[in-house]
Amino acid sequence: MKPENHDLLDEDGFNRLAVEVFHYQVEANPIYGSFVRGRAVDLVHLEDWKEIPALPTAAFREMPLGSLSSRPAEAIFRTSGTSHGQGARGVHAIHDLSLYRDSLIGAAKRFLLPAFGNPPVAETIKNNIRFLFIAPGPEELPDSSLLFMFGAWMREWDDGGGRFLADSTWRIPKDRLRQELEACSRTMTPVLLGGTAFSFALLLDEIGDSGAPPLPIGSVVVETGGFKGRVRSVPRPDLYRAISRTFGIPTTRIVNEYGMTELLSQFYEPVLLEGGPEDPERRRHLGPPWVRTLILDPYTLEPSRDGDLGILCHMDLANLDSVSAILTDDLGHAVDDGFRIMGRAEGAEARGCSLIVEELARATQALPDK
Repeated sequence: MKPENHDLLDEDGFNRLAVEVFHYQVEANPIYGSFVRGRAVDLVHLEDWKEIPALPTAAFREMPLGSLSSRPAEAIFRTSGTSHGQGARGVHAIHDLSLYRDSLIGAAKRFLLPAFGNPPVAETIKNNIRFLFIAPGPEELPDSSLLFMFGAWMREWDDGGGRFLADSTWRIPKDRLRQELEACSRTMTPVLLGGTAFSFALLLDEIGDSGAPPLPIGSVVVETGGFKGRVRSVPRPDLYRAISRTFGIPTTRIVNEYGMTELLSQFYEPVLLEGGPEDPERRRHLGPPWVRTLILDPYTLEPSRDGDLGILCHMDLANLDSVSAILTDDLGHAVDDGFRIMGRAEGAEARGCSLIVEELARATQALPDK
């Protein structure tokens, strides 16, 4: 059931595989299976992936949502636990890390590597990119899916000199960053500089008026969001202008990656494929072909009308051993072939997700004791 075995660019091909994955998850995941049966879903005649019941990201904080696989989990990823001020951390058990790696590498190859060469094939550009992350290494925080992704990028494409520049507390020594950037400038090695929005904001504060060596020509900055639950946030246009000014890179070479622990696929702004727009608030996000996104009315959770604001609901086929249909806390609306994120669902807008979690809890109580 790996994505490459089906023509996922074709809607019929995606639909067939999504329904197949859904049936597997109903049988392999007892909690999700009980939830689906409690809704009296007609499993025999369900033929449209849009009818597959979704679970909110909050459910990963409340109960185990993995399949009863005979394989032990190869990794346990945890959320930050800062959403809505709650300390509980969502848990996503991964039974097949190779599937996660294939998913994240495939999406990054499409949306990031065109900046460094064409065609975006790993063999043609390896040893020509330096990956620098203002983040700890994955060995420091092995339960971080984000750091696993960064590590996979580095192993796949870095020229051998890449570095994770922060310690386990996410403290970034600016002098070390300066040394790394100066070394890249001397050899004219393009850099992919990656980190969360919060880390970039802290780094810019640390650098202040002293400035930083400019990134070499052809470099890219990848910003992964991450102000959620923090005491400080910076509007994205302001953050991008500050990054551009400090590192001497056009804002059209700054890309947002949108992902979450509960999903094994990521979305990107296609600015490196299409160019512009400079203003990040006018951009859209696209995903890989094994993902589809619905925009749902925040109150009814029915599909929104075209262009209307709603909650993002992703069908991620890479989530094979958990739940593929994921209802997020993110608000957005459809834009062409993608979507634009507009903020977080709060209060009454998030009530529909809360009701599903309550329904899921009742379904769990109905399971027989083991």
